[in-house]
Amino acid sequence: MLVKVYGSAVFGVEATTITVEVNIDKGIAYHLVGLPDNAIKESSYRISAALKNNGYKLPGKKITINMAPADLRKEGTAYDLALALGILAASGQIESERLSRFMIMGELSLDGSLNPIRGALPIAIQAHKEGFEGFILPKQNAKEAAVVEGLDVYPAENIREVIDFFLDKAMLCPLKIDMKKEFFERDQSNDLDFSDVKGQETIKRCMEIAAAGGHNIILIGPPGSGKTMLAKRLSTILPPMSLMEALETTKVHSVVGKLKDNIGLMHKRPFRSPHHTISDVALVGGGTYPQPGEISLSHNGVLFLDELPEFKRSVLEVMRQPLEDREVTISRARFTVTYPSSFMLVASMNPSPSGYFRDSDSPANSTPYEMHRYMNKISGPLLDRIDMHIEVQPVAFEKLSGKRQGESSKQIRERVTTARTVQAKRYENREGVHYNAQMNVRQIREFCILDAASQQLIKQAMNNLNLSARAYDRILKVSRTIADLSQSEKIHSEHIAEAIQYRSLDREGWLG
Repeated sequence: MLVKVYGSAVFGVEATTITVEVNIDKGIAYHLVGLPDNAIKESSYRISAALKNNGYKLPGKKITINMAPADLRKEGTAYDLALALGILAASGQIESERLSRFMIMGELSLDGSLNPIRGALPIAIQAHKEGFEGFILPKQNAKEAAVVEGLDVYPAENIREVIDFFLDKAMLCPLKIDMKKEFFERDQSNDLDFSDVKGQETIKRCMEIAAAGGHNIILIGPPGSGKTMLAKRLSTILPPMSLMEALETTKVHSVVGKLKDNIGLMHKRPFRSPHHTISDVALVGGGTYPQPGEISLSHNGVLFLDELPEFKRSVLEVMRQPLEDREVTISRARFTVTYPSSFMLVASMNPSPSGYFRDSDSPANSTPYEMHRYMNKISGPLLDRIDMHIEVQPVAFEKLSGKRQGESSKQIRERVTTARTVQAKRYENREGVHYNAQMNVRQIREFCILDAASQQLIKQAMNNLNLSARAYDRILKVSRTIADLSQSEKIHSEHIAEAIQYRSLDREGWLG
């Protein structure tokens, strides 16, 4: 008897429906075909034990299973439940007619309990597109899949519940969630706050501008000046995620299996801070069977690279294309996957090997040559892609010991959100552009029109600082954001002057 059951494979952040064809005939054998990996090939042992421990058994006949399309590589243990039900239906132990109306995924334990799977959200989206009646999956992934409206999601704890459902002995209740309560009414509070930072008012202003325009930023300063403290608080002043951003971000984390149990949509922007020993594959994604890297896990959030020169140069260089295109494409012989990577890059570094600026009052000093060699660990093209270069000076004792608190993240966030709203309206008819940092050259020319005084000012900066064309565009983008924060429709010379100040590494004589 031939039975068809449906599962799904995830490539990139999209799902592809897999048809599991099970045929039982005379003889004794077990054949599993359709390019399964070792984890799937081993499923027969898990299935056999799970069925036996729940009162069922593998039939002593010739079992042939094909996973179509047969030329597409399948991997992982999430097909266990679909394979087990297919075998039971093909051997007549359960009713087979209703199976084809459901998407079925889940990893089996030997006692029949279901373990969580990866990629439940993109699978649910694809199941809804293809008109499946419902999606049966492990209970731990149910909330994640239930955010897809129009698809009944049936959580199950073990295979016994699923078998009884198809035998009409028991009911599986579809999970319904209130999206408004799940997402819009979630607590947005954070343990970190900008009011914790003493002094550094100028740097806070820079962080506000970076957040308002989605600009990449690098903080250069000696140890203990507050670089990491400031960077970790940047996500607290970014605007709340929209529903679409939350969906995109959740899909990426779902594919990697990074979502916590019983989490529907992610409601806080991700903040990722990989160690400097990270490999290029771990950062941008890839591998034999490609998975998203840290830059994709930072999608719609912040990627913080602490001690930037300590990262391998090859690791940093592979970020250049994703920083420009805001997506990363990984190609293999048989397929190509694309992961989103629209993130804010925040980097920090010391100004020299000693950790300090060239100053007679510093505890340790480096020569201009040592500083130059240290800075050369980071390529010019990568620095060109960072909009703002900021010097962070140590905080004076008086400010550290003072009781005066600075602005809270909530206050700063309100101004940032207002500026982002202006930008969203400006770019509402521009596909893929939502804030100033995403502007391309044509949009810069359209929305960053300068008056005569501003033109003269930026011309002087270009000549004196020997700026590249990309640096010129970065200054215009940052000045557009400064104008938006001051609620100015036009860019004025004071906005240009402030934006130029945020290109520290371009200034002649900066190394001492």
